[in-house]
Amino acid sequence: MPRRREVTKRETLPDPKFGNKMVARFINNLLKRGKKSSAERIFYGAIDIIKERTKDDPIKVFERALDQVRPTLEVKSRRVGGSTYQVPMEIRPERRAALSIRWLINYAQGRGEKGMMAKLAAELMDAAQGRGSSVKKREDTHRMAEANKAFSHYRW
Repeated sequence: MPRRREVTKRETLPDPKFGNKMVARFINNLLKRGKKSSAERIFYGAIDIIKERTKDDPIKVFERALDQVRPTLEVKSRRVGGSTYQVPMEIRPERRAALSIRWLINYAQGRGEKGMMAKLAAELMDAAQGRGSSVKKREDTHRMAEANKAFSHYRW
């Protein structure tokens, strides 16, 4: 938390190929060691694979996958009177998008396909259909929040 003034949030420019801000954010999260061209090559390659396999608009598949993975509730630890409670909290929209992108990338990396393009394409297609590891992660997060609903009065 800054003491002097509020830090302004930098605006993400839309990506050059599709003109979509979520695609640009996804590519920025995908890049490692500042290699943006490699991240773009991986993402656009995955989009081409999705286009071949589904015969559907790949950006619609991408957005559907993000919507399927985007969580609405999470638990946060709250210390009250010497004991720690897992308190369910609603997630603000910016964090929802960040979590969904992070989960999709992490679970794509853990898949068994050869090459990151194929892994990412498979994870996006699975998530768009409501299955896959990233969707399971969202369901587990919601289940945890639902189980700890009794502690929701500790919300701050």
